[in-house]
Amino acid sequence: MMISTKGRYALRMMLDLAIYGQDSYIPLKDIAERQSVSIKYLEQIVSSLSRAGFVRSVRGTGGGYMLAKKPEEYTVGMILRLTEGSLAPVSCLEYAENTCPRAEDCMTLGVWEKLYAAINGVVDGITLADIIKEKTDPNASGDMYCI
Repeated sequence: MMISTKGRYALRMMLDLAIYGQDSYIPLKDIAERQSVSIKYLEQIVSSLSRAGFVRSVRGTGGGYMLAKKPEEYTVGMILRLTEGSLAPVSCLEYAENTCPRAEDCMTLGVWEKLYAAINGVVDGITLADIIKEKTDPNASGDMYCI
Protein backbone atom coordinates (compact mmCIF):
# COMPACT_ATOMS: atom_id res chain seq x y z
CA MET A 1 0.00 0.00 0.00
CA MET A 2 1.26 3.43 -0.91
CA ILE A 3 -0.19 6.63 0.58
CA SER A 4 -0.47 9.34 -2.08
CA THR A 5 0.76 12.91 -1.75
CA LYS A 6 -2.87 13.94 -1.31
CA GLY A 7 -3.15 11.78 1.81
CA ARG A 8 0.20 12.89 3.20
CA TYR A 9 -0.50 16.57 2.55
CA ALA A 10 -3.98 16.32 4.05
CA LEU A 11 -2.48 14.92 7.22
CA ARG A 12 0.17 17.65 7.28
CA MET A 13 -2.49 20.31 6.73
CA MET A 14 -4.64 18.95 9.56
CA LEU A 15 -1.59 18.90 11.84
CA ASP A 16 -0.76 22.48 10.88
CA LEU A 17 -4.30 23.56 11.75
CA ALA A 18 -4.09 21.65 15.03
CA ILE A 19 -0.90 23.47 15.97
CA TYR A 20 -1.54 26.98 14.65
CA GLY A 21 -5.32 27.23 14.44
CA GLN A 22 -6.45 26.64 18.00
CA ASP A 23 -7.83 30.16 18.50
CA SER A 24 -8.05 31.67 15.03
CA TYR A 25 -8.65 30.89 11.39
CA ILE A 26 -5.48 30.24 9.41
CA PRO A 27 -5.12 31.49 5.82
CA LEU A 28 -4.35 28.75 3.32
CA LYS A 29 -1.30 30.67 2.10
CA ASP A 30 0.24 30.45 5.59
CA ILE A 31 -0.24 26.68 5.67
CA ALA A 32 1.15 26.38 2.13
CA GLU A 33 4.28 28.32 3.13
CA ARG A 34 4.89 26.37 6.35
CA GLN A 35 4.31 23.01 4.66
CA SER A 36 6.07 23.85 1.37
CA VAL A 37 3.01 22.78 -0.59
CA SER A 38 1.40 24.60 -3.49
CA ILE A 39 -1.65 26.62 -2.48
CA LYS A 40 -3.52 25.20 -5.50
CA TYR A 41 -2.94 21.66 -4.25
CA LEU A 42 -4.06 22.60 -0.74
CA GLU A 43 -7.23 24.15 -2.19
CA GLN A 44 -8.15 20.75 -3.62
CA ILE A 45 -7.42 19.01 -0.34
CA VAL A 46 -9.20 21.52 1.87
CA SER A 47 -12.28 21.21 -0.29
CA SER A 48 -12.55 17.51 0.64
CA LEU A 49 -11.78 18.22 4.29
CA SER A 50 -14.40 20.95 4.40
CA ARG A 51 -17.13 18.87 2.71
CA ALA A 52 -16.49 16.10 5.24
CA GLY A 53 -16.85 18.55 8.12
CA PHE A 54 -13.25 18.15 9.25
CA VAL A 55 -12.50 21.88 8.93
CA ARG A 56 -14.47 25.12 9.16
CA SER A 57 -13.82 28.11 6.99
CA VAL A 58 -14.43 31.86 7.01
CA ARG A 59 -13.97 34.08 3.98
CA GLY A 60 -12.53 37.57 3.88
CA THR A 61 -10.17 39.47 6.14
CA GLY A 62 -9.19 37.37 9.12
CA GLY A 63 -10.59 34.34 7.37
CA GLY A 64 -9.10 30.97 6.69
CA TYR A 65 -9.49 27.50 8.12
CA MET A 66 -9.58 25.79 11.49
CA LEU A 67 -10.35 22.31 12.74
CA ALA A 68 -14.03 21.63 13.36
CA LYS A 69 -13.16 19.45 16.38
CA LYS A 70 -10.31 19.02 18.83
CA PRO A 71 -7.07 17.36 17.60
CA GLU A 72 -7.80 14.43 19.92
CA GLU A 73 -10.92 13.65 17.88
CA TYR A 74 -9.16 13.09 14.53
CA THR A 75 -7.32 9.87 13.83
CA VAL A 76 -4.82 9.38 11.06
CA GLY A 77 -7.19 6.71 9.73
CA MET A 78 -10.09 9.17 9.40
CA ILE A 79 -7.98 11.56 7.36
CA LEU A 80 -6.40 8.89 5.16
CA ARG A 81 -9.71 7.18 4.43
CA LEU A 82 -11.20 10.50 3.39
CA THR A 83 -8.36 11.27 0.98
CA GLU A 84 -7.28 7.78 -0.06
CA GLY A 85 -10.48 5.78 0.15
CA SER A 86 -10.21 2.26 1.49
CA LEU A 87 -6.95 1.25 3.14
CA ALA A 88 -7.59 -2.41 2.38
CA PRO A 89 -4.49 -4.16 1.00
CA VAL A 90 -6.61 -6.21 -1.44
CA SER A 91 -9.88 -5.41 -3.22
CA CYS A 92 -11.85 -8.25 -1.64
CA LEU A 93 -11.57 -6.53 1.78
CA GLU A 94 -12.69 -3.07 0.66
CA TYR A 95 -16.28 -3.63 1.79
CA ALA A 96 -17.83 -5.15 4.90
CA GLU A 97 -18.92 -8.23 2.96
CA ASN A 98 -16.28 -10.13 1.01
CA THR A 99 -17.99 -11.03 -2.26
CA CYS A 100 -14.95 -12.63 -3.87
CA PRO A 101 -15.97 -15.95 -5.41
CA ARG A 102 -12.67 -17.44 -4.22
CA ALA A 103 -12.94 -16.23 -0.61
CA GLU A 104 -13.94 -19.61 0.77
CA ASP A 105 -11.00 -21.38 -0.85
CA CYS A 106 -8.44 -18.56 -0.74
CA MET A 107 -5.34 -19.69 1.10
CA THR A 108 -3.97 -16.13 1.39
CA LEU A 109 -7.13 -14.38 2.68
CA GLY A 110 -5.99 -14.76 6.30
CA VAL A 111 -2.74 -12.95 5.50
CA TRP A 112 -4.61 -10.01 3.95
CA GLU A 113 -7.11 -9.87 6.83
CA LYS A 114 -4.29 -9.74 9.38
CA LEU A 115 -2.48 -7.06 7.38
CA TYR A 116 -5.67 -5.00 7.09
CA ALA A 117 -6.32 -5.33 10.83
CA ALA A 118 -2.76 -4.19 11.56
CA ILE A 119 -3.08 -1.19 9.24
CA ASN A 120 -6.38 -0.17 10.82
CA GLY A 121 -5.00 -0.70 14.31
CA VAL A 122 -2.13 1.67 13.66
CA VAL A 123 -3.90 4.47 11.78
CA ASP A 124 -6.99 4.37 14.00
CA GLY A 125 -4.86 4.40 17.15
CA ILE A 126 -3.00 7.64 16.41
CA THR A 127 -4.65 11.05 16.76
CA LEU A 128 -3.42 14.44 15.63
CA ALA A 129 -2.84 15.23 19.31
CA ASP A 130 -0.66 12.11 19.67
CA ILE A 131 1.55 13.17 16.75
CA ILE A 132 1.90 16.71 18.09
CA LYS A 133 2.73 15.45 21.57
CA GLU A 134 5.39 13.05 20.23
CA LYS A 135 7.00 15.84 18.25
CA THR A 136 6.87 18.56 20.90
CA ASP A 137 7.25 16.70 24.21
CA PRO A 138 10.84 15.51 24.78
CA ASN A 139 9.62 13.29 27.66
CA ALA A 140 6.96 11.54 25.59
CA SER A 141 7.58 7.86 25.14
CA GLY A 142 6.51 5.69 22.25
CA ASP A 143 6.90 5.71 18.51
CA MET A 144 7.94 8.71 16.49
CA TYR A 145 5.67 9.44 13.54
CA CYS A 146 7.20 10.81 10.36
CA ILE A 147 4.76 11.85 7.65
